[in-house]
Amino acid sequence: MDMTRKRRSGQAGVTLIEMLVVVTIIALFAALVAPRMLNRTAEAKRTFARAQINSFMTALGAYKLDTGTYPATEVGLRALRFRPENTPQWNGPYLPQDIPMDPWGRPYLYKYPGENGDEPEIISLAADGNPGGEGDNADVVSWKSK
Repeated sequence: MDMTRKRRSGQAGVTLIEMLVVVTIIALFAALVAPRMLNRTAEAKRTFARAQINSFMTALGAYKLDTGTYPATEVGLRALRFRPENTPQWNGPYLPQDIPMDPWGRPYLYKYPGENGDEPEIISLAADGNPGGEGDNADVVSWKSK
């Protein structure tokens, strides 16, 4: 009977060294994976902003087909959801839901006529909320594909 008790007590628990090894492995995994995941989050927000801007540009194209012109800066993207005054050819809404904020929680900026061609300009000021910037702070704009 003494032999069975010795075997059971020796196999019953987890040693401190085993716990430290597991905690160390988890910490190393978190240290290696967390920075990569954070970088992907910033990249995902930029990709999502680009997709939303492309969606707005498509809707603006349909708006122009119906009305003959793009909405003025003062009217903005709101014209894709609600009929602007003095626009009888408006056949919207051109978007299925209200204009969302950009992935950083700020409104998209809209300008027409734009400075970069005949099409309107749509801008997300990205992570820093200021014009320009580099990396994660670089603006996401309608006239550049990346």
